[in-house]
Amino acid sequence: MEKDNLLEISDLTVQYNTDDAVVHAVNHFNLNLVRGEARGLVGETGAGKTTLALSILRLLPERVGEVVGGSIRYNGEELLTLPEAEMLPLRGKKISMIFQDPMTSLNPTHTVGDQILEVLDLHFPEMTKAEKAARVDEMMTLVGIPPERKGSFPHEFSGGMKQRIVIAMALVAEPELLLADEPTTALDVTIQAQILELMRQLKEKFNTSVMLITHDLGVVAQFCDSVSVVYAGRVVESGPVEAVFERKANHPYTAGLFNCIPDLNDNQPRLRPIPGHMADPRVVHEGCCFADRCEFATDRCRKEPPVMHTCGDHGILCHLYENKEEF
Repeated sequence: MEKDNLLEISDLTVQYNTDDAVVHAVNHFNLNLVRGEARGLVGETGAGKTTLALSILRLLPERVGEVVGGSIRYNGEELLTLPEAEMLPLRGKKISMIFQDPMTSLNPTHTVGDQILEVLDLHFPEMTKAEKAARVDEMMTLVGIPPERKGSFPHEFSGGMKQRIVIAMALVAEPELLLADEPTTALDVTIQAQILELMRQLKEKFNTSVMLITHDLGVVAQFCDSVSVVYAGRVVESGPVEAVFERKANHPYTAGLFNCIPDLNDNQPRLRPIPGHMADPRVVHEGCCFADRCEFATDRCRKEPPVMHTCGDHGILCHLYENKEEF
């Protein structure tokens, strides 16, 4: 049966044109998000994950960020060529984003209730004031904050509560697609678990598709249905969480990320970090972007870019899997 894709990203390429150099942030990126699915995007800082999310919403920095190729289709509609007047109603209503830092996502001069209400004022002018107020109260209750606090300002809340407010703002319009950019990174483990459980409940309640951007493979295992591993602006491995985390076959970069996780059953005195540094995004690589850090790299890897080899829904961008029908 053909999958019902809500979001289809094909061969997307994004660059930042700075005074010093051209930064190749996203390179020939491909991703499909099925309706109702939660997909994790994992990778190091600078891999291009946030740039991808901003590209979907067309919020790249003006005169600096530029989409130079590819396609982003939402519900079959091409977003990159959509007039701005038609893009505005999509942002916040159909596609919402939880930004990385709740401290800077909220306006310090407005109450949290007014900031949630602003979304309704913008996208639902037909609603009465009483209906909007009731909706704000409902969302605050859903995210675990008493509605009586809606007259408070952001500085009166803890980091975890600010994040809950940001989630309420993102979900108050019941969007079809939620882009969550590291929503738990700044939170302690207990609050992190609460936020993930809250997002799961709201996802099920509204049948929202979620793209979760994170550094934490544990968060992906806990929350996501599928995962895309991103390196130097490319998807180097993609598939169901079970297939990727089974660790029978992984891209060398994915395997390196797993090796960085402490194992309680392993008595090794030190973790095994990935050698070297993240690929320089200002440099266009002739071959595989991971070759300089890969223990399996050959001359072919440095000269010829690999293609995505698939087994079912599991894909790996590596020459090692070229002739393998199963992995």
